[in-house]
Amino acid sequence: MVLMKMKFPFEKRVKLAQGLWLLSLSATVAGALTFSLGCILKTELRRRAEVMDNSDIHIVPDTLMIVGLASLGINYFASKICQDALDAGRFPRWKNFLKPYFAVSCFFTVLMLLAIIMSYAMKGTLESSLKAGLRNGIRFYKDTDTPGRCFQKQNIDRLQMEFRCCGNTDFRDWFEVQWISNRYLDFSSTEVKNRIKSNVDGRYLVDGVPFSCCNPSSPRPCIQYQLTNNSAHYNYDYQTEELNIYLRGCREALVNYYMGLMNTIGAGVLSVFLLQVNCLGLWWFQAVGGDYKENYRSFRAGTAGKMLQKDTKFTIDHIFRRRPFSSGITLRVGNCQSQTIIKNLANCCHFTST
Repeated sequence: MVLMKMKFPFEKRVKLAQGLWLLSLSATVAGALTFSLGCILKTELRRRAEVMDNSDIHIVPDTLMIVGLASLGINYFASKICQDALDAGRFPRWKNFLKPYFAVSCFFTVLMLLAIIMSYAMKGTLESSLKAGLRNGIRFYKDTDTPGRCFQKQNIDRLQMEFRCCGNTDFRDWFEVQWISNRYLDFSSTEVKNRIKSNVDGRYLVDGVPFSCCNPSSPRPCIQYQLTNNSAHYNYDYQTEELNIYLRGCREALVNYYMGLMNTIGAGVLSVFLLQVNCLGLWWFQAVGGDYKENYRSFRAGTAGKMLQKDTKFTIDHIFRRRPFSSGITLRVGNCQSQTIIKNLANCCHFTST
């Protein structure tokens, strides 16, 4: 059974070409938007590169920028083809270019779909990268004199204030590292000596947090030190009272921020993807429907077209059917023979003049 057989009089071809020309221009703008969204996401990820352990998540914005640029070129040339599709003198120059062009368009459209899927599926990779990156950031917080780590303290403080968070998982992460540099410790003090001696690694650990963990919305002056010592503060209960520091960890805050950003971008790119698929389908009818003789009379004649010679099940079955030959394996679709699936499918989707 022939799939999607249609008749196209000349008047309908004109309307289709005009409509597709507008859709192609819209898709060109959408391609620019996709590229811009990829740049925005790339910029946001690079801003927090110091608290990320790897750059695997960058594959999402990189893919969006690639498909955005490709969409610009693809749809611009599609608009040119639509303009020439109604000119019997100019359209034949595109004849040998149509099927490879359609195959390339399909490839980048599928790549766009993969980018959308990745934008929703990369949460685990993002979270593991932030977990290791924030752990190292907190660990090197005190190294303001070490080359390459001079701005680590400033970056962590700005991060905690901007995202209203504290620590990696929560504020207790600061209890496990020495975040006060030795240059600011009085080693003649008995308290300092006792704390360092009591630690196996010789580190100065305190149950306190940096100032950037303080919540300015709290009515009580910020309690940064001796957070677990109830007797050190008046009218204070560590176990029951809500502390006047941020309770949410920065990993959770950053994951929520970036996943919200990627999900929003993914929804926008999904709209672009649907527009692109619509353009490809209509463009196939219009471009291949112009396979007529190069004279004015046949040019204005109607055309009959079909998307596939057989139904979808038959076509897919024959695309992936492998038949052994002495020279190797060749794929067959209907009466067509080719070395690639795309060329097979393209050769079996054609129009004939009536």
